[in-house]
Amino acid sequence: MLGWALTFLVIALIAGVLGFTTIAGTAIGVAKILFFVFLVLFVVSLVMNMVRGRGPSL
Repeated sequence: MLGWALTFLVIALIAGVLGFTTIAGTAIGVAKILFFVFLVLFVVSLVMNMVRGRGPSL
């Protein structure tokens, strides 16, 4: 998920440099959405791991 957000961010930066403002705006919007979805899933994963109380399996 984070990889997709970074991919869209790079696309937005390249499109912005080349002057494609519509494509850049769309790509940066998608990158923001994916980043926040990734962030929420990461926090939920941390909380669920703490609730379970199990350590990492070796």
